[in-house]
Amino acid sequence: MLTHLTLENFKAWRNADLSFGRVTGFFGTNSAGKSSLLQFLLMLKQTRNATDRGVVLDLGGEADLVSLGTFGDVIHHHDEKKGLEWSLDWTLPKELNLEDSGGPAMRGSQLRIQSSVYLSKQRLHCGALKYFFDDVDFCLTPRSNGAGSSNVQAARVPLGMENAQSFDLTSSGPEVDFLRTRGRPWPLPAPIKTHLFPNQVRHYYQNTDYLGDFELAYEELMDSLYYLGPLREHPRRDYHWAGSSPADVGLRGERTVDAILAATRDGNEQRLKPAGRGVKKWPFQKVIAHWLKKLKLIDSFSIAEIAPGTNLYRAMVKTPKSSVPTALPDIGFGVSQVLPALVLLYYVPDGATVLMEQPEIHLHPAVQSGLADLMLDVARVRNVQIIVESHSEHLLRRLQRRVAEGTASADDVRLYFVSSQRGCAKADDLQLNQYGEIESWPENFFGDEMGEIAAIAEASLNRKVGEST
Repeated sequence: MLTHLTLENFKAWRNADLSFGRVTGFFGTNSAGKSSLLQFLLMLKQTRNATDRGVVLDLGGEADLVSLGTFGDVIHHHDEKKGLEWSLDWTLPKELNLEDSGGPAMRGSQLRIQSSVYLSKQRLHCGALKYFFDDVDFCLTPRSNGAGSSNVQAARVPLGMENAQSFDLTSSGPEVDFLRTRGRPWPLPAPIKTHLFPNQVRHYYQNTDYLGDFELAYEELMDSLYYLGPLREHPRRDYHWAGSSPADVGLRGERTVDAILAATRDGNEQRLKPAGRGVKKWPFQKVIAHWLKKLKLIDSFSIAEIAPGTNLYRAMVKTPKSSVPTALPDIGFGVSQVLPALVLLYYVPDGATVLMEQPEIHLHPAVQSGLADLMLDVARVRNVQIIVESHSEHLLRRLQRRVAEGTASADDVRLYFVSSQRGCAKADDLQLNQYGEIESWPENFFGDEMGEIAAIAEASLNRKVGEST
């Protein structure tokens, strides 16, 4: 689970310092920088997945998770002399024990990566790489520039740094001593991508195998990130499914039905805790139908093959206003909008992190509130972390209410208001206390509500006075 992010010089963000809970919500004005935070994490994920190990940052294309253009497009204020820097902290799924690694005896469940990227001679370079574990840091940083000073201080990228290719491996831990292989005094090359030590580390040093545990943990973290964008594909009358098992529901929810059918075929059961009852395992489609009904969108839901052997399937629902089964295209957008979000939250593995943008689009306010209950339930029962970018006051208010009622912990819910100040994004921690109260309401958080009420009253009074004279 992600626990902390610091970020410098990414798009609208000059600086960001954010902590994450089991459910984290980013609210705020349009074009303030909320989506950029999710884009940054997606950029790291697709960089990890890049097949070309020579790629430093995979900024993506039209078919990727995110398409960010050039380094000049993503660097703050388009100033290519600046470096992009970040650190990411997360909790490991289980404790990492390095006692038998051939290196120092270390163990822990918290890990941090710190990295940086800069542009030099029209090419991207990783400026430095650090992993922090068990109060020890393992650093790959550029060598001294020859004048007795280091090119990189605390893994920061210097301005005007030339194409540094000579790196040293160091550590702050006194108990860590990297043993050089005899006859191998050469400097190391730069990090690979932004999270891998170069292969030469294993050849030049005798006791560095455990560094691979850090790299693997980072890659597993990136693999556990799942994303659903703000727009949905229109529902289809019939769906072709040849037995595939998609990794997720797609950026626009286009693989939602495939995911439902794969989970049904595989006998996927999910833990659910209905009101007043204990946690039980339910068949996948029953869980989906339960939540759609709880959100008051339908009475029943099912997907079945139209005829045996056709590989064509149809999703049918019964709505509260009719007992006649109806295909998805013949009802409102509510079901087809919320269905991908609902399926994704139960389809991803336990312990995953789900990123969502504006899941409330096209949904009635009551359903938006119900989404908050869905997120809290999944986070609690399945240990799935949810990071959501939203404009929904109803979603936020329900999160507050559940904390006030004691069914959710204020420590598990982190809320931020993102605004733009002088061309820079700024995130204000809304500081939710144990009673569900926000202790630091920003001005005009959801618009000038009292101003609107006063304006309505004044306009109504003026009209009544005018009509009486």
